[in-house]
Amino acid sequence: MTNKASVLRELFGSKSIIRIVGAHHGLGARLIERNGFDGVWAGGLEISTAHAVPDANILTMTENLDAAQAINEATKLPVICDCDTGYGNASNVMHMVKKYEAAGLAAVVIEDKRFPKVNSFVPGRQELAPMEEFMGKIEAAKIAQRNPDFMVFARIEALIAGWGIDEALRRASAYAEAGADGIVIHSKAATPVEVFTFAQKWNGSIPLVVIPTTYYHVTAEELIKRGFRMVIYANHGLRASIRAIDEAFKSIYLTGSTAAIEEKIASLREVFEIQGMVDMEEDEKKFLKRESLQAIIPAGRDHSIQPEFSELLKDRPLCMLEIGGKTLIERQMDLLRSAGVTDIYIVGGYLHEEIKADGARILYNPDYATRHSAHSVMFAKDHFKRKSVIVYSDILFDRQIVDWLVQSPYQATLVIDRAYQTLPFREKKLDLVLVEDPGKGLTSRRLNLNTFKPIRRIGKRIDKKEANYEFIGVSFFREEALNELSRAWEEALVKFKERPFYGAPNVDQASFCDLVQYLLDRDYPVYGMEIEHGWSEIHSRDDYDRLNAYFQEPTKIHGP
Repeated sequence: MTNKASVLRELFGSKSIIRIVGAHHGLGARLIERNGFDGVWAGGLEISTAHAVPDANILTMTENLDAAQAINEATKLPVICDCDTGYGNASNVMHMVKKYEAAGLAAVVIEDKRFPKVNSFVPGRQELAPMEEFMGKIEAAKIAQRNPDFMVFARIEALIAGWGIDEALRRASAYAEAGADGIVIHSKAATPVEVFTFAQKWNGSIPLVVIPTTYYHVTAEELIKRGFRMVIYANHGLRASIRAIDEAFKSIYLTGSTAAIEEKIASLREVFEIQGMVDMEEDEKKFLKRESLQAIIPAGRDHSIQPEFSELLKDRPLCMLEIGGKTLIERQMDLLRSAGVTDIYIVGGYLHEEIKADGARILYNPDYATRHSAHSVMFAKDHFKRKSVIVYSDILFDRQIVDWLVQSPYQATLVIDRAYQTLPFREKKLDLVLVEDPGKGLTSRRLNLNTFKPIRRIGKRIDKKEANYEFIGVSFFREEALNELSRAWEEALVKFKERPFYGAPNVDQASFCDLVQYLLDRDYPVYGMEIEHGWSEIHSRDDYDRLNAYFQEPTKIHGP
C-alpha cells in the first residue's frame, strides 16, 4: 500500500509549491486528482457543511475521520486533514494522531484556538488557546506518531483573532520548537499583505502554508516568491457545487423537466467514468467468480397478422411496443440484467431491423414465418456456451422471479404459475403443466426446495381440469441441460421431419413446450418453479392497454 505520508514529504522536497484542494467526499477527491492537483484537504468547513451543521466542533472526531477515510480511499493523492483544535487536550490529540495515521492519512493540521472553536471567517468569538498548552499538543502529537513521515502542521490563528504579526511569529517559533512539521499562517484579510509580512519576518526552517480564501487574487507564483511551500484552496469545490446544484434544482422546479440543464450537467457516462465503473467491469471479468449468465429471447413472430394489432405493429415487432415510456424489450433486459445476466441474444424475424436493444445481439431468423418458437430458441444454439435464461418476448414478470429462478439447483427449470385457473378467461390455448406432486401450493414467500416440482407433461393439449400449472414462458437451463436440449433438437429434426411432433404437424412448427416434452420423454428431468401471479403477457390489445396503463401509474409489480 502506498505510504501517502512519504509521498507528501517527497513533494516538499521536489516541488516549488504544493497545491491542495478541499473535498468532503470521495467524488471531490476524484475530481481534484483528475485536474492535476497534488493533494486533498479534508476540511472541517466542507465536511461540516456536507452534514448540514455549522463548522463549530459539532461533529465528532469519528465523523470527521470517517469522511477523511472515504476521501483517502477514493484517491491516490495524499490527504491532509483539518482536525480543528485536536478534539480536546493533549491526550485527545495523541489518540487522534494514532487513528488518523493508522487510517493512511498523510498529515493533520491543528489550530491554536480554544475548544469549541468556530470557523475562522465567522465574526465574533475567536479565542486563542495559551501558547504553552498548544505546544504540549504538538509535542504529544509527535510522540504519538509511528510513521516518521507523518506530518503535523500547526495552524496559527493569531491574525484571525486580531493579535497581530508579532504574536503570530512568537507562536510559530514556539510551535516549530515543539516539533511541528509546518506552519499554516491563517488570515481573513482581503489582501495577502498580512501573510506576506509574516513570511518576510519568519526565520524558521519548516514550511509555510497559506489558505487564500479571502485574498483570492494571489497567484501560486506570487506565493512561491514569498517563500510559501503549500497553498490550500480549502472550500471552493463545496461552494461551486452548492451554487450549481441549487440552480439545477431551481430550473427543474420552475420548468417541470430537466431539459434546460441537460447540456450543463455531467453525462451519466462521465459519472460512470469518475465512479470507476469501467475499471470495475474489467476487474469483474478478470477476478469475479460468480456464475456467468446469458439470456435467449425468441422474438421473431409476426403479431401484426392479428387484426387488433395490425395498425399498432405495422412498423415494429411486438417486443418494441412502448409500455410506460420504455419498450417491452428494454423492460425485459432491465429485469434480466438485474439478475446477473450479462449477454442477451434476441432472435428476431418480423421487422428484426427495427429491434433497438442496446447491448444485446440481434440474430435474424429468416424462417420466422414458417417455423415456430422451438426453432427460434434453437436458432441461438451456437451461443449455448453457459447457463441461459430463455424468455418469451411477449411477457413481463417480477424481478424476483428471475432472481429465484437462477438459484434453481436443477439442470432444467421452468417457471410455472398455479394461479392460472383463477385468471380471467383467455381464448388462446395455454401452455399447461402437469407435475408429479402438486402438493398444497406455495406455503412461503421464500425460495426452498418445495418450490420446485418435477414436471410430467407440458403443452397445449393438456386438459385444463387435469393441469396443475401454466408455463409462463420463462425458463433456466444449465450447461448440461442446454447440451441435452441441443441433442434432443437434432434428433427431433430427423425423426419428426415428416410427421406430427406433439401439438405440431411437424418439428419445424413445434413450440418450445413441444421440445421440452420431448426432453421429458427422453427421460431427462425438468422441474417447475412454482409461483402465484407476478407476471403478465401481451396476447391481445386488451393485454397491451392494461399493461401500458399499469406502468403509467406510480406502482410496482409485487413479488410472487
